[in-house]
Amino acid sequence: MRIGALIVVIWVLIGVFAAYQRGYFSRADQSVSCAELGTVVVTALVGPLNYVGVNPKINCQVPTPSP
Repeated sequence: MRIGALIVVIWVLIGVFAAYQRGYFSRADQSVSCAELGTVVVTALVGPLNYVGVNPKINCQVPTPSP
């Protein structure tokens, strides 16, 4: 059980590092869209697969609130 948890933690850390290398955490503006947040989360979860060419992108549409 412990070794599985360690593997999962290392997997996610590698994914977070991949997202960092792609510049997902260095956005100047603080407003994050659904698509940007989804891309960061998926990149972190895909982990080491990012280094073999997987480039996840999320596309979502959020309705604009009425005035």
